[in-house]
Amino acid sequence: MNTRAKTPYDLNDEETVSVIDELSLWSAPFGMKLLDTIILKDNLSVLDIGFGLGFPIVEVALRLGKSSRVYGIDPWQAGMARAKKKIDIFGIDNIQLIEGVAENIPLPDASIDLIISNNGINNVRDLQTVLKECARIARPGAQFVATVNLPETMAEFYKIFESVLTDTGLAAVVPKMHQHIYHKRRPVEEVTKLFKDNQFAVTGTLYDSFKFRYADGTAMLNHPFIRYAFMDSWIELLPQEKADGVFSEIERRMNAVAKKKGEWNLTIPFVVIDARRI
Repeated sequence: MNTRAKTPYDLNDEETVSVIDELSLWSAPFGMKLLDTIILKDNLSVLDIGFGLGFPIVEVALRLGKSSRVYGIDPWQAGMARAKKKIDIFGIDNIQLIEGVAENIPLPDASIDLIISNNGINNVRDLQTVLKECARIARPGAQFVATVNLPETMAEFYKIFESVLTDTGLAAVVPKMHQHIYHKRRPVEEVTKLFKDNQFAVTGTLYDSFKFRYADGTAMLNHPFIRYAFMDSWIELLPQEKADGVFSEIERRMNAVAKKKGEWNLTIPFVVIDARRI
């Protein structure tokens, strides 16, 4: 591409606009810290685990330039199609997307210099196997940077959820709720131990957080991101006939908090794990 030529991007084109205006408010805070942590050099071989809709794999490939090769692995076909559209529109030729799971990475032994995962290893089936695979494909000294959100994520919501379960005779669901949280967001000490057990030395853990702010609980529960990313898994914890009543009471209590405090907030704490292959 001739960087001094007129831009090829048509800001009146629907597809181009859809690509440049869809970055998730959820993934961006994690990803910006990841981008601050990775070491940028020429001639790197990179793997992104769980590239989703294309962030930050596209940004990493662009920042590294053509001398580096960036692979991404993800089982989500619709997400891959979206990422491919970005790659095609931006004319990026140093990315190769792989449809698959990180428990079985189709790359050679000791072939990767940098592994990244932006809130991706939270969602794998078997983290132990994934990290074992990462150790296999990583060269000695390879950097592994992963962002993961913490068990305290959305603590404001889960506190009310638990109180409603207890007050409505559904205390037996509370352990299921905690198991659901653990499955998606393990304690940092447990995750870093798995890194160490699989030949990665953890050189840094950077803690940070951000907030999702809403006028009230009703706004939060109706937000599309909350609905497609979380709501189904919350409802599945409940007896079907109880779900409407439980969430009506959760909404009422969140709205009461918002009225008292002026708004409803969700806190999203996370950590950036920076590791090296031993």
